[in-house]
Amino acid sequence: MKSQTLAARPPKQLSSITSRTNGHAAIAIKKILVPTDFSPASRKALHYAPCFADNFGSEVTLLHVLEPATSTTFAGLPAAPAFCEADRADAEKNLRALVSSLRTAGVARARWAMRTGVATHEIVEAAKELDVDLIVIATHGYTGWKHFAIGSTAERVARAAPCSVLVVREKEHEFC
Repeated sequence: MKSQTLAARPPKQLSSITSRTNGHAAIAIKKILVPTDFSPASRKALHYAPCFADNFGSEVTLLHVLEPATSTTFAGLPAAPAFCEADRADAEKNLRALVSSLRTAGVARARWAMRTGVATHEIVEAAKELDVDLIVIATHGYTGWKHFAIGSTAERVARAAPCSVLVVREKEHEFC
């Protein structure tokens, strides 16, 4: 059998991967998205952001999605607003406070965003638009009927996300 010399192709350049001098790939997380619903579980997920931001020099974006309530009105009758202005103002106030706490924790590049729609879809779309390298999202850890009825936003995000997803459980140990 004849031996062949194959020309080495340069590796595909990804924004989240850089090469080291020893030949191993190193992860570079430049942008982190942390969706929050202001629950204790999502606050726990938020604790991971400063650790990653410090280690990788990352920018952190907090995202809250205002989900419209399903309307039970009859066809032709005007529906009540999906959420009131007070809901939006409360969410904005909470996001500003969380960004402030991130900055206090040493995250220089922290910001927030708010979107309206179905949480899973909006989180994935925000990740695409912001070109994030990592989503850090909480799961409430529902099982059985609650999981079936409510579903898992974290699970659906992990399946559809354009980047890596770290799912943080509320009642597990912390490693960061």
